[in-house]
Amino acid sequence: MTSTDVSTAAEDSGPGGYAAARLSLLQQEARSGPPRRKALSALTDDWLNGLFTAAAGGLRGVALVAVGGYGRGELSPRSDLDLLLLHDGSAPAADIARLADRIWYPVWDLGLDLDHSVRTLGEARRTAADDLKAQLGLLDARHLAGDLGTTAALRTTVLADWRNQAPKRLPHLRELCEERAERAGELQYLLEPDLKEARGGLRDATALRAVAASWLADAPREGLDDARRRLLDVRDALHLTTGRSTDRLALQEQDQVAAALGLLGADTLLRQVYESARTLSYAADVTWREVGRVLRSRSVRPRLRAMLPGKPPVDRSPLAEGVVEQDGEVGLARAARPERDPVLPLRAAAAAAQAGLPLSLHTVRRLAATTRPLPTPWPAEARDQLVTLLGAGRSTVPVWEALEAEGLITRLLPDWERVRCRPQRNAVHTWTVDRHLVETAVRAASLTRRVSRPDLLLVAALLHDIGKGWPGDHSVAGEIITRDVAGRLGFDRHDTAVLATLVRHHLLLVETATRRDLDDPATVRSVADAVGSQATLELLHALTEADALATGPAAWSAWRDSLVTDLVGRVGAVLAGEEPEEPAVPSPTAEQERLAVEAYRTRSPVLALHARAETLNRDGAGDTADGAGTGQEPLGVELVLALPARPAQGARESYAMGVLPAVAGVLALHRLTVRTAELSGVSLPRGLDAAPRSAPAAAADDPAGVLLLNWRVAAEYGSLPQAARLRADLVRALDGSLDIRARLAERDAAYPRRRGITAPPPRVRVAPAASHHATVIEVRAQDAPGLLHRIGQALEGDGLRVRSAHVSTLGANAVDAFYVTDASGRPLREGEAARVAKSVEEALRG
Repeated sequence: MTSTDVSTAAEDSGPGGYAAARLSLLQQEARSGPPRRKALSALTDDWLNGLFTAAAGGLRGVALVAVGGYGRGELSPRSDLDLLLLHDGSAPAADIARLADRIWYPVWDLGLDLDHSVRTLGEARRTAADDLKAQLGLLDARHLAGDLGTTAALRTTVLADWRNQAPKRLPHLRELCEERAERAGELQYLLEPDLKEARGGLRDATALRAVAASWLADAPREGLDDARRRLLDVRDALHLTTGRSTDRLALQEQDQVAAALGLLGADTLLRQVYESARTLSYAADVTWREVGRVLRSRSVRPRLRAMLPGKPPVDRSPLAEGVVEQDGEVGLARAARPERDPVLPLRAAAAAAQAGLPLSLHTVRRLAATTRPLPTPWPAEARDQLVTLLGAGRSTVPVWEALEAEGLITRLLPDWERVRCRPQRNAVHTWTVDRHLVETAVRAASLTRRVSRPDLLLVAALLHDIGKGWPGDHSVAGEIITRDVAGRLGFDRHDTAVLATLVRHHLLLVETATRRDLDDPATVRSVADAVGSQATLELLHALTEADALATGPAAWSAWRDSLVTDLVGRVGAVLAGEEPEEPAVPSPTAEQERLAVEAYRTRSPVLALHARAETLNRDGAGDTADGAGTGQEPLGVELVLALPARPAQGARESYAMGVLPAVAGVLALHRLTVRTAELSGVSLPRGLDAAPRSAPAAAADDPAGVLLLNWRVAAEYGSLPQAARLRADLVRALDGSLDIRARLAERDAAYPRRRGITAPPPRVRVAPAASHHATVIEVRAQDAPGLLHRIGQALEGDGLRVRSAHVSTLGANAVDAFYVTDASGRPLREGEAARVAKSVEEALRG
């Protein structure tokens, strides 16, 4: 069916014919994008024209006008119809109301969303004067039916009003855009973006059209129409996929939307959306900067002209060789010759970032069009200017974005293309891969006083995730890429090796600190062997912090900082020539002694619950203290639990076998998230008036044995449970009268599940050579209430003893490490360890 056939069907058959023709048009897969939006607008125009003509009779001075997106002829499948019934006031009000009803009701009867109004020209102007959003909609007014002169008068008047009022209204429009961006976020970084409201979305495209219509300023045109068209295409596919009028690209719809657009998958779709949003965001930045410049100029020039005869002088302040500041922007000096100076782009960018000023659009485009490529290896000045740019801190970001918008970054660093606008599916990450790299350099800039080689820290920050554009382990791929990039940048062999080590092991410190036993000499020695030197350790420590801070709020905390700092101190001692000491058997604290004695005497669990907090000093090291005072960051809760041997069984191990799953299950019921868990034994002498002695490997036959558990947990909703209730549930869990699995299932059933992405299956592996005293079983799974309980049950089913558990949660992902031994306290044999890992994985999949 051609567009003519569709229009004819709509005219001949009334609302039913329009509905059928509309459905037929939307089902034509060959017609998508701008042609379909244009055809749908034309079809709707014809239908509404027919409704108006049939109802208007002899009324004069009345017109039906499309405004907003419909006025632009950009109807998406589930778009609202924005209509204005405009009249000159000469017709009786009852006739106008009757005409409106005969147009609005057929639209409603078809279930279409309608935004409608009835106004005279004067009323429309007053509404526009009071409501900026209404004025923006009227700028796109388009005649549909009735008196053409009435519509023409509206268009002429509204446009004239807009241009006259622009100096006052544009600042208000900018404020609305900024408020919307604060509320909806930045489209180019969101995993579930709002295509319309987020910064860089369709609302911003409309705002740029309005600025252009004011004649005060105009947006950079290159790529703008294509970016807007791609976002509209995605919205069309989203409407057809969901059957709803929605602008939010939810995770569960992304694969279907990608398929509808003929794209490879959701990541390709998001990358295309991000690229479009980035074009619109950069255009908005440049445009609003130009608006500000014009408005400032208009307010200053009358005074200058009154004071000075002739043309006022242009103020140009030198910033660097060939680089000047002019009117709040960085540009090129008159004598600059970018075609002869390949370092000039980096010099200009570094000068702009250090001065906290933007690069002018004309300058960036001239540099992109005329500058010759840098030689390989880079001259020392180019490398120094790159480091200066990266070390400028927060002002680096807009300068980097300006270079990237004109393709200068990928020209300088070709490997950048693979990470540009690449989404990160881990909810912990705030940014795309490329912006995360820049953000890490920004964070590293504040840490440069802590290291002896700030240049290596900043370049490593920029490159640490560069391998994410390649298949396989991104750290391994990143090491290879970094060696190549560092050579091209002109670093010598030693510095290149350090950079490669930093990129290869940029996750080593935080993963080891949060998932391994730091008292185990094998742990510390393995990190020292990987790092190799004190200088590299110093750099890796700063890079770890910068990387985590740039990832998002869930990736760094005082707790993680304290663990990493502790590990760095231990590794530094080994690198200085000290041998890591074998872990000493810890003596029980006074509190643990008291709890152990009380547990033995009462033959029941005894616990103590403390809030813990950590104060961060200037160097980032932490001092842990009880309570939470001013300037302290909550670390969570410390739970100390003492359990006596079961009299009926007479052996501590038989009682301890069920402790981990039981306690983990009770903590989950009380909404406490486990961070670490350590198990040890205390053997009490026959005379309880003497102090207990520590016994991690206490004799199983000792009837006075007491098991001590130290748990570090975090309150999920910021409040601690009552100790009495926690103890009561622990007693019931340990004696078998509390069905933890059933209680957890009941709680899950009470909360309806939201649709979302399908989590990857759990993975359980044996960490090789992680400890000389135990076997380390590492579990990676989707975080969920009761996960630790299920893991503990699986380990208990294999007859293992858990020495300690180190729990790390990043967003929706849990990465837990368990130090386990057999019943005699020895590490597992290789084959047995592999069997246990497989058994736990199967239990979690089931």
